[in-house]
Amino acid sequence: MKIILPLAALGILSTLFLISNTFDPNEALPMVDIDLQQRAQDQGATNATFAGVTQAGHQVTVQTVRSRPSPEDSRLFLAEDVTAAFLLNSGNSVNITSDRGEMNQHRNSASLSGNVHIDTSTGYVLTTELLTANFDELYAESPGPVEGTAPAGDLTAGRMVLRNNAETDQAHLLFTNGVKLIYQPQISEE
Repeated sequence: MKIILPLAALGILSTLFLISNTFDPNEALPMVDIDLQQRAQDQGATNATFAGVTQAGHQVTVQTVRSRPSPEDSRLFLAEDVTAAFLLNSGNSVNITSDRGEMNQHRNSASLSGNVHIDTSTGYVLTTELLTANFDELYAESPGPVEGTAPAGDLTAGRMVLRNNAETDQAHLLFTNGVKLIYQPQISEE
């Protein structure tokens, strides 16, 4: 047995070299097809993460697949494929994704646009085209229509605001401008 196992291992190892592809040292290595000079001149970052805490202690994280400074205003960052997460003091969370974003580092704010998707741990799943947010305090606003599902049913509204209630120190979602809720009763399995 002391001889058989090492010989079997040697046999298996030698078959790896026999079966593997042959390597031609004269063959060119594969290259990525990007413009390296343009990439070196462009400012920006890939997979960037911005994190902070609001005045009330809610945690905020914003991640982007690609971000770069705005050519018109150096205070602005233009981002693609944005993911934002609010971890609230209550333990609840609000996750937001969008196609694009514009972040103002001096105002600690962001404007997310293009297929904005909002998902809360309390059961709201909403979509809108534009969402503005302030990170000094818990505040996010959809100035235009928002639609999706709420814990009670299907929801549409002309405007939505997520903000911190100063009296209770709890986050609240407020819907205004023509709110329509189609109630879907929960069916008991009894």
